[in-house]
Amino acid sequence: MLARAAALLHERNAIDAELARLMQRPMTSGHLGEWIAAQIFDIELEASAVAKGIDGRFRSGPLRGRTVNIKWYLKRQGMMDTTESTDLDYYLVLTRPPAAAASSRGSTRPWCIEAVFLFDARQLRSEQITRGVKQGVASSVIKQQWAAAEIYSSAANPRRP
Repeated sequence: MLARAAALLHERNAIDAELARLMQRPMTSGHLGEWIAAQIFDIELEASAVAKGIDGRFRSGPLRGRTVNIKWYLKRQGMMDTTESTDLDYYLVLTRPPAAAASSRGSTRPWCIEAVFLFDARQLRSEQITRGVKQGVASSVIKQQWAAAEIYSSAANPRRP
């Protein structure tokens, strides 16, 4: 079984190398999510992949010039990594619908995008302060906030870029 795992990792490394060449960034789900979002939503990514709190700016449409922090979560769990940046206008989150709680033994997190959410960063932070929610890694986002921010597959959010 170890030899099979090594062979699969060799294949994955080749695929990751090709994706890195395509994106011109290291292959991680975060960088790939940013690149995909940039292609779909006409976002100019920051020159540095480590810019604090902001991944890019919308180049066109009603959000032109506005800043965005892009997340790609392979599993939606009702939490989001947030930032303290006051320069941030929006969070754009690519993910799957929420998964039922179950054992993670033998399960996978498919690399797919089945839902997209656009959160107004200042509004989200204000609502989190009101609820007493900490900011940063794994910051709580309630179902109503996810529903109001969804722009794909349903179009409940009027700020849809």
